[in-house]
Amino acid sequence: MMQEKTSPLYPKASATRRIVNLSGMWRFQFDKSYSGVNEQWFMGLPDPMTMPVPAAFSDFFTDKASRDYTGDFWYETEFFVPEEWGNKELSLRFGSAAHRATVFVNGIEVGRHEGGFLPFSVPINSVVKLNQPNRLSVKLNNELSEDRLPVGITSTLPDGRKIAKGYFDFFNYSGLLRPVFLVATPKDSIFDFSVRHHLKGNDAEVEYTVLTSSPKTVTVTVLDEEGQQVAEVTGEKGIIPIKNVRLWEVRNAYLYKFIFRIVEGERIIDEYAEDIGIRTFEIAGHDFLLNGKPVYLKGFGMHEESDIVGRAFNPGVIKRDFELMKWCGANSFRTAHYPFSEEFYQMADREGFLVINETPAVGMMASTLNFFDAARGPQTSFFSKNTTASLLETYLAQIDELIERDKNHACVVAWCVANEPETTDEDALPFLEKAFERVKSLDPQKRPCTYTSLMSAQPDKCKCYQLCDFIALNRYYGWYVFGGPELGTAEMALHHELRLWNQKCPDKPFVITEYGADAHPHESKLPSVMWSTDYQTEYLKMCHRVFDAYSFIRGEQVWAFADFQTGEGIMRVDGNKKGIFTRQRQPKAAAYYLKQRWEGLSLNFKSENN
Repeated sequence: MMQEKTSPLYPKASATRRIVNLSGMWRFQFDKSYSGVNEQWFMGLPDPMTMPVPAAFSDFFTDKASRDYTGDFWYETEFFVPEEWGNKELSLRFGSAAHRATVFVNGIEVGRHEGGFLPFSVPINSVVKLNQPNRLSVKLNNELSEDRLPVGITSTLPDGRKIAKGYFDFFNYSGLLRPVFLVATPKDSIFDFSVRHHLKGNDAEVEYTVLTSSPKTVTVTVLDEEGQQVAEVTGEKGIIPIKNVRLWEVRNAYLYKFIFRIVEGERIIDEYAEDIGIRTFEIAGHDFLLNGKPVYLKGFGMHEESDIVGRAFNPGVIKRDFELMKWCGANSFRTAHYPFSEEFYQMADREGFLVINETPAVGMMASTLNFFDAARGPQTSFFSKNTTASLLETYLAQIDELIERDKNHACVVAWCVANEPETTDEDALPFLEKAFERVKSLDPQKRPCTYTSLMSAQPDKCKCYQLCDFIALNRYYGWYVFGGPELGTAEMALHHELRLWNQKCPDKPFVITEYGADAHPHESKLPSVMWSTDYQTEYLKMCHRVFDAYSFIRGEQVWAFADFQTGEGIMRVDGNKKGIFTRQRQPKAAAYYLKQRWEGLSLNFKSENN
């Protein structure tokens, strides 16, 4: 099948492909007057400073105006294209640009992109200069609005400065957050591929499709981890049989190397390789089944975020995060509240973690204190606004990009289409129906779909739960409601709601996708008080007593893996402190409790067939 748009494939060098990572120190300038285009800043920034890429810009600064800057801002660097690449297709590939970008090469606009958490590429053959430097300029904007993702508003202060006010509880980190690559591919190239796995006893059949830019012969070769060939087929689509298959398992991953080629006789025209885990995932009754065997999800909701570089790709932090998750016995996480960098999923593939992959649809309730209002339940009629139609268009486009990017990852076992949308609003149903329909129509592996439910969306008030293949609840009994001395009341309230949900959805599994209590790492008190590490552990033990009482609860993902930055406010002490680990990735007392609990839970915990 032929395609014309730019390939979504992760940049990799091969016998036919070349890449250059443009990460490093770029030039940077705030465009406070929005005059950069009229003044032709794409021909050279007039007063730049240096800025690392990839990174968010905020936390490098020592003044609030720069840290909180909202508006247009620019990046600039040079890249070199050797003359021998003149016969290749050339593109610039951005891992992400938060939140909207316009790209110029040598002063000429070559592309635009909306959305700060997914990759995009722009072709540059028509503007690039061979064997000499080329100027790359990127104009970005990080303003929030009700028709873009993530959702929020932008306010103007009396002094004329703009500030972003998110309908979400994390800092609005912005910039070139992930690597930028110069990519050179053959004129005739592999555009994309998809796989779906079927198990046949000890064997597997991999259903595949390869998209190319020309109707030439396609071959697919599969190697095991020792480099031995186990299968080879010809054709743009078909079935790859793999005998005595080694399956991808939880915390025991096995990855085959799939090598896709376009060939002409003995000549390789293009080649692209990917490490792929072979596994199936489905729901049967209350069971999540991986390769036909029940699994219980234990892990975290987490942000991709750390000190200094903010929400930027940081390979060292990714490594530390996985080591900590393994240490405490976790086997899963949710990418809250946006798609993570591709390297995060590559690591999850290698380490055998189960991922609930979330779209950037966060903030679909009109509140700048949504974490608090989610429990109180004010009606904001979010989906009845005149911005709903344009938001839906943006939303569906980012769903397309997410599934196109992540559809082949073994680690991705479910899609979360939104975090805490206002599903008490009647108009939420047709909006979310379109999202579920889009996901299910695009995903070749037909993974389960859900959204996370806010606390005010009780069983008798939620209008959309029937869309979900499994129910995902974010619940904070004992923190935002019935906290401190009322912890016993919180336990009864959580029992009561779960019984009502089971009556409403008796045949669906549930995952508690958020539950947590803020804890300052240095605050300990006997008897406990809220914000102490002692209370955080007591709160978690209370929740687990409740979860363990119900067989239909098949997963627990604590909020949150690590402390993270939020906007300023009297409800936050320099960020959200619900982390089991500090922002510097050191354990709080609750981490040792979770380690003891999770290491003691069998993989098939609660299965009717264990």
